Amino acid sequence: MTNDVHALVSLLQKDSLRLHLLKLVHDVSGPECWLAAGFVRDAVWGQLHGFQPTKPQGDIDLVWFDTQRTDQEHDTLLEQALRLKAPEYLWSVKNQARMHLRNGDAPYQSVADAMRHWPETATAVAVRLGPTGCIEVNAPFGLDDLFQLRLKPGPCFLHAKHVMFEERVRKKNWLQRFPLLRVEGKDVG
Repeated sequence: MTNDVHALVSLLQKDSLRLHLLKLVHDVSGPECWLAAGFVRDAVWGQLHGFQPTKPQGDIDLVWFDTQRTDQEHDTLLEQALRLKAPEYLWSVKNQARMHLRNGDAPYQSVADAMRHWPETATAVAVRLGPTGCIEVNAPFGLDDLFQLRLKPGPCFLHAKHVMFEERVRKKNWLQRFPLLRVEGKDVG
């Protein structure tokens, strides 16, 4: 386990709310689903800014991958089950096996492959409780950008989609919420 993976797992184990939500997702959906994006990113950035752990803001992204169940019905059923258990959160469940259609990409092969097409490298991180109850980390770009407070576009957002990356940075208000962030642009490879 790398130092950053160990740091992330330790952070989540100490965050009673996020640990509770990881257990809830595991109980409702089994080990195939991952909590991703802001659920992880905001927890790390908050800690690096010296903030106390807070409730996840916005929606909680749950991602999974199954090429045999690509209709939205299963996502909707999972969202409803999670809302019954934790109605105070806005759940967003997406089977990544169909998301390539929305994004205009070639079909994805896994959750990690789908995350390689996400707008920011620091957002392309997911966690789950594995079959043994240990926290597993899925980070196709690694965790350096996340832990070094680097906000940079993923490879698919360096050129034609770069304006979407810039729009997300503004719309999400990250620089106001996390003033130590450094935004890096298309020149970063």
